Amino acid sequence: MPAMTRPTTVRRLLEEARPRVDPEDAALLLCHVLGRPRGWLFAHADDPVADADEEAFASLLARRARGEPVAYLCGRRGFWTLELAVTPDTLIPRPETELLVELALQRLPAGGAADIADLGTGSGAIALALASERPHARVTATDASAAALDVARDNAARLGLGNVEFRQGDWFDAVAGRRFDLVASNPPYIADDDPHLHMGDLRHEPPAALSSGPDGLDAIRAITAAAPAHLVPGGWLLLEHGWDQGAAVRALLLAAGLSEVATHADLEQRDRISLGRLPA
Repeated sequence: MPAMTRPTTVRRLLEEARPRVDPEDAALLLCHVLGRPRGWLFAHADDPVADADEEAFASLLARRARGEPVAYLCGRRGFWTLELAVTPDTLIPRPETELLVELALQRLPAGGAADIADLGTGSGAIALALASERPHARVTATDASAAALDVARDNAARLGLGNVEFRQGDWFDAVAGRRFDLVASNPPYIADDDPHLHMGDLRHEPPAALSSGPDGLDAIRAITAAAPAHLVPGGWLLLEHGWDQGAAVRALLLAAGLSEVATHADLEQRDRISLGRLPA
């Protein structure tokens, strides 16, 4: 009598994936292949998996083991309350950037109109989060990359956010002559020679969205210098930056003539967002 083969179940696939990739990554990839939410995996751990799904999962595992980011493999990433499509043309949205959204919302009237700009929007994460929370605001999302803007535009359409417009250009060049109540940006801020650029997920993300000059501050210098000409009196500029750049960014904000300059730490108590206000 032939030996019985062990059925391929959800549990078995996750167990066999454990030595190869992080268990959390494996679970996300299997959810993507099966089209199921995370909780389903535990409730149906002993369910059989179709051969085609097993093959698709194996292919994604192999790519993840070679270092490809889970967000690109799944084609999406959650940010704020939104599910965003992402591609290798866009930076992968990260949880620490949600602090920028939180701080921006504190400075925007809940029921009123406001003109907002998100410079270097990538997948649209910041712009679309703000647009969803402030439906009476007009949000302008800019990026130098046409491919990134296509992703952001598609995200806005899929989410039904009609209060966002998209413009291509480098930082404020895309909005020449306009002034805003609030400008937010998560610009590149890693030094060009930082070894982390050759590690982990960063190896696969667009270099122009990650690094900016010998000290990582070239983009932030350009944005802060031009900001006063693009803010209304009393308008705010909010910038994400590296954990060790708070003092340098505050100095740039002050040099640009902004007031109420401060730096806010993320959940790991690392300097993450610096901001300033154009005096009224």
